[in-house]
Amino acid sequence: MEAASFVAAPSAGMNLRQLGADVIRVDPPAGGSDIGRWPLAAAGGSLFWANLNKGKRSVTIDYRQPEGRELLAALITAPDTPHTVGGIFIDNMVGARRVQFEELVGLRPDVIHVHLEGRRGGKPAVDYSINAEVGVPLMTGPTSSSTPVNHVLPAWDLITGMLVVSAVSSALVRRERTGEGSRVDVALADVALAGVASMGWLAEADEAKRPRSRVGNHMFGSFGVDFVTSDGRRVMVVALTEGQWQALRRASGSDKVFQALEESLNVDLDLEGDRYRLRETIASILRPWFAAHDFAAVKNLLDEAKVLWSPYLDMAEVAAAARSDVSGPIMEIEQPGIGPMLASSSPLRWDSVRTSPMPAPTLSAHTAQVLEELLGLSTSEIARLRRRGVV
Repeated sequence: MEAASFVAAPSAGMNLRQLGADVIRVDPPAGGSDIGRWPLAAAGGSLFWANLNKGKRSVTIDYRQPEGRELLAALITAPDTPHTVGGIFIDNMVGARRVQFEELVGLRPDVIHVHLEGRRGGKPAVDYSINAEVGVPLMTGPTSSSTPVNHVLPAWDLITGMLVVSAVSSALVRRERTGEGSRVDVALADVALAGVASMGWLAEADEAKRPRSRVGNHMFGSFGVDFVTSDGRRVMVVALTEGQWQALRRASGSDKVFQALEESLNVDLDLEGDRYRLRETIASILRPWFAAHDFAAVKNLLDEAKVLWSPYLDMAEVAAAARSDVSGPIMEIEQPGIGPMLASSSPLRWDSVRTSPMPAPTLSAHTAQVLEELLGLSTSEIARLRRRGVV
């Protein structure tokens, strides 16, 4: 059971559904705050909502009403069925009226409740505000810039969603072994802070007592930067390992130049640190080679030498490439309210088999079905709840 909006918690439910779980999303009768979030399809439906809720079942309950709150708690703690494992609740509800673990565990002792919050204690925060305070925008962007550069991808949200999947999986193992339920709380701010710490960035700044300088499009700690071909195409080239560095030297025919550079400066460019310290010198040597070859020639030469590289693509180019990749995770589905829509299956391949994505439900499409299936409510009882505006 999922009662959440925006990215982190719904992405957790999406990933659990793609792993085979029956995920029931619960929204207020008019939909959650993300029901119409951009981007929108030409038909008006939210491409954002449809993609994050693929394959789920949709139930609407006004859980602000006491009867609705009781109904939600009953659904969360309903007994397992022959086909489903229940007693699992993911939410990012806020305020004093949110469903608490203590009331759920009183109804089902082995309940698993994963609660997401912006900050510990419930103060609101989103990926884009949290990212600002963990230092990433001030390490991103051109070296000449003094202003922060925000990242368009809500990476902390997506990472948090995957952590929730791990938490649910671990709690299920615990329940199977001990019969106990689990209360798990995760704050987006903690995920982001732990993330930058795991990269060594906090330790680096703490030891140096100063922030890291921007390096533009260079890759920190090794060699990697963008180049422009003679026909104006831009490519990203990375030499993370010694083998990748040697491949780049071979492809560009610059081996003798770099040998001379190493001798004159007494450095060893097979070492990551030396490549990073001399990154701009290396780039200035390689830029004329890229500028003298068109994209097709660069592609052939880099691929032949097994260089680690990629072309820069805009999102329309990415969509076209994904559509043409018949073995990839992106497929076209028919989405109610939108029409044909590109959507992702799980990136996981089980026994070399990839499952197809399923459409997202229309809002409240499964309310009656779920109330009858999990709680045994009759048609007349469901009708009464509809008349009272509870569902």
